[in-house]
Amino acid sequence: MQRTRRPRPGLRLTTCAALALLASASAHAVDWTGYFRGGPAATSVDGKSRQCYGLAGPGLKYRLGNECDFYGEFTLSQPVKQDDGVQYSANLMTNFYSPNSEANNATANVEQAYVDIKGLDFAPQATFWMGKKRDRNDVHIVDTFFVNMSGVGAGVSGVALGDSGAKMASAIYKTDSGDHSAPAGHGAARAHVDFYDIGVNPGGKLRVIGTVSKGDDGGTTVKGTSGYGVSVEHVQGEFLGLGGDNHVWLQMAQGSTALNQGFGDPTAPSSTKSWRIVESFTLQSGNLGGQTLAMFEQDKTAAGKTNATSFGGRLSYAVTRNLKLLAELGISTRKPDGQPEQHLTKITLGPALSNGPKFWNRPELRFYVTHATFNSAAANDPANELPAGKTSGTSYGAQVEIWF
Repeated sequence: MQRTRRPRPGLRLTTCAALALLASASAHAVDWTGYFRGGPAATSVDGKSRQCYGLAGPGLKYRLGNECDFYGEFTLSQPVKQDDGVQYSANLMTNFYSPNSEANNATANVEQAYVDIKGLDFAPQATFWMGKKRDRNDVHIVDTFFVNMSGVGAGVSGVALGDSGAKMASAIYKTDSGDHSAPAGHGAARAHVDFYDIGVNPGGKLRVIGTVSKGDDGGTTVKGTSGYGVSVEHVQGEFLGLGGDNHVWLQMAQGSTALNQGFGDPTAPSSTKSWRIVESFTLQSGNLGGQTLAMFEQDKTAAGKTNATSFGGRLSYAVTRNLKLLAELGISTRKPDGQPEQHLTKITLGPALSNGPKFWNRPELRFYVTHATFNSAAANDPANELPAGKTSGTSYGAQVEIWF
């Protein structure tokens, strides 16, 4: 007799939450958006059914043909506009993640659950929100959010600064003990002031974020610590006439604030310091599209200093409207104090079927071959999850990526 699989508690929770939001939509339409990726793959590495290649750390793993997981996220949003001009929406995002190719063993989570409201009589342009919300900014080809101020909190955005077009946002976030991967018993709080859309040159805008944080003592002998961070981003539209934007970030953080302006270690001392510079541009010139990345990061902790670099890019060429050729090259290094430098080079080639010819058109149904070379220092660091005793590997497979 066939056995019925019982749903896991996490999946039951997110399913019930989604159904509750849908059930409330009798009078208003519900917007449904989402993203997922996944697909089958194999590798030449002995003893492995699947292998990906990257170094541990932000921006050090290029993702085309190099994602071993199965991931999806789906958002339900119910917007309402009242006769007096007030607009509000209830938003719920659930996600699932499996480190393997099968989604049957995925863990589920509530990624976002918040309410926002706009058009209030005393501040008609400002948007107020409360709940669990994401505020992040990434470079797609490495799936790294160089700004990630997400969490449970409350805030306001869209506050106009005069007639210049510049705006301000502010938010506070709190995580309780046990909510974060930092030492047990320590929650943390953080606050942000975010100035954005600051016109500084023709076609160029600036975003400046200031962050402060404080770890809770948590009733332990280890005390929570303070921290602060600054992120400055310049965005140049229509960069070099290549049909895309150029982004440059200059960031620093100290103590319990993370370099991405999120929560760091709530007990990190003030001697914990990080800084980085990131440059990335996206292009679309005729049938040729792509994205590049150049990054240098330095992290200093009690264990010593670590330098990391990343250089690479992905190109997309439309052979026809619905057939692209994809190529991606990434070169990453990581050098901890007193240890040999780790380096890895990864290249991926393959065709993709798509609903359009541009770099950002999705879905893409890809077929790929990925080859990577790396040194023994990289292979011997378990954090990199590379095959020990090897200095190269080849993987091949298929992957779908879609957002809607």
